[in-house]
Amino acid sequence: MKFTKKDAMKIADVLGVSPDLERKNSYIFSIRKTTLEIYPNIKIGRKKGTLVAVYTPHTYMQLHFCTGYIASELLGEVTFFGEHNGKISGLIVEKNGACSFYANLDKELLHSDFTKLEPEIMIPSVALSLGELLIEKRPRKK
Repeated sequence: MKFTKKDAMKIADVLGVSPDLERKNSYIFSIRKTTLEIYPNIKIGRKKGTLVAVYTPHTYMQLHFCTGYIASELLGEVTFFGEHNGKISGLIVEKNGACSFYANLDKELLHSDFTKLEPEIMIPSVALSLGELLIEKRPRKK
């Protein structure tokens, strides 16, 4: 995923805040007591990728190698995705500053019959199912 200023502006529209460009290589959004930072091309170990970090008064979360996002005006939230070896992780930031993080879900859960899942599994599966089309459309690396 190549994260651009245009992407930052889409996210700003959904969250209702403008990004602060404090550093040359990041976008910072302040949403009430939550701070969202997006580093589009940062070195993560030996590779470069997109890093999404969220700070709240009681939490710090990071999603390494973000592979896509969905900015939903209808839901008032932005969901960032990372996919690796058939597993998907998602970091959700809401317009009101709330956030959720789900890690290492089996990708197959995103298109399963949610009514047959345990509630603890159904909630993240439904939340991350928004990204199923995005994930399926993304070209695969060979």
